[in-house]
Amino acid sequence: MSQIAKKHLLAGIIFGDPETGEYIYLPGGEVGVREPLCVFEHARQTEDISLEKAGELVEHLTLKPCTHPRLGHRSF
Repeated sequence: MSQIAKKHLLAGIIFGDPETGEYIYLPGGEVGVREPLCVFEHARQTEDISLEKAGELVEHLTLKPCTHPRLGHRSF
């Protein structure tokens, strides 16, 4: 997993693709938790995923930092 993507997620950066409606972010309530869970939004549903899996999906789906339709530029 990209250490940069991991650090960006931990800092509240939202990764996504507005055209496909796929977003990955770390909710504010997960900050400081030993094993934080990220949210993966896709196909009009949400799924909790590990930080490791989130980093893999950011790279695999080539998601970029973006603005979320509800959350804005940052998740917290």
